Amino acid sequence: MSMERQLKEQFAENREIVEALLGDGSDADSEYVIEHHFSSTNFDKLEKAAVDAFKLGFEVNDAEEMELEDGSEIFCFDAIANHKLDVALLDKACEQLMQVAHKQKVDYDGWGTYFIGDEIEEDDEEEQA
Repeated sequence: MSMERQLKEQFAENREIVEALLGDGSDADSEYVIEHHFSSTNFDKLEKAAVDAFKLGFEVNDAEEMELEDGSEIFCFDAIANHKLDVALLDKACEQLMQVAHKQKVDYDGWGTYFIGDEIEEDDEEEQA
């Protein structure tokens, strides 16, 4: 699949995820931890991608080794950013990181975050009581 098509699909997915989170009541004004996922069977290539992501201003966690269902091993890390659920920011980050993945020949596996809403605040209030 071409990079242009991958970007187009990722941008559409970004909008769907943001709309779903906000539609479910996640707080639009909160700052979110956005974790962009990378993976590769080649640790050296993955390490180069991590360095590139760091140079772009992302926090990068240590690579982890995981065993897949078929018994093969894969390495993965997250490039982390903190910002609002803003589609323009997500699109820009995804484009930058997908270019890194393409350059280093590793997989960009999308991004994830956590719901921020009333139940988190209620849990905090219960802990303080």
